[in-house]
Amino acid sequence: MSAKQIITPALRAAVHVRSSKLNSEVAKSAAAYLSSAPSGGKHALPDLSYDYAALEPVISAETMELHHSKHHNTYVTNLNASLEKLDAAVSAGDVSGIISLQGALKFNGGGHLNHTLFWENLCAKGSSEFPSSGALKDAVDARFGDFDTMEKDLSAMSIGVQGSGWGWLGYDTNTGRIEAATCANQDPLKATTGLVPLLGIDVWEHAYYVDYRNVRPNYVNAIFDVVNWKAVEERLVNAQG
Repeated sequence: MSAKQIITPALRAAVHVRSSKLNSEVAKSAAAYLSSAPSGGKHALPDLSYDYAALEPVISAETMELHHSKHHNTYVTNLNASLEKLDAAVSAGDVSGIISLQGALKFNGGGHLNHTLFWENLCAKGSSEFPSSGALKDAVDARFGDFDTMEKDLSAMSIGVQGSGWGWLGYDTNTGRIEAATCANQDPLKATTGLVPLLGIDVWEHAYYVDYRNVRPNYVNAIFDVVNWKAVEERLVNAQG
């Protein structure tokens, strides 16, 4: 199916999802997924702003290439395939078909969303420096007391994720505070907890096995050396409005 063919049915969804065949929650979910497609009609693997070797020795070029070009690309491919199937199910008013696709859409959509943010979180080791003043430092100090305590708490939570998942630093728009959190599998932070994602740590084994084998603590402790704190602070400022 071409990109153009996805866009047209997506626009038709506004009519189809009002069909009496679909309950309101199923209709809303389907319309949201279809409308998420970018202007070109399909989601695409984002380019990185740095070379695969830029994060060495913390993350090897081999890991980066596998993680980005293989794992992330698979989420993108499967997300687009699921959206095509969703479009067909919506057009047919197939409630069972729509519901059966929710798991694949959440998993692959979350995988694409999480990894896109993850790449933006990272930078060369020499460029990673936590700010000595500003919005991010103020938020960290207010919630955790200092950077070291935040790093310790977020690291412990990320290391403690059972199976596969993510450790997160997120912003709570209700309290105006940042919080550490975790999500299983590829569950997106905001959809799962309501927190706006600021910093994500991928603790799926494919993110670190080549370099650290199954010793997740070593990977989590090292990754703070390549965090792009400027990007994290920009997300925080945007979230604060």
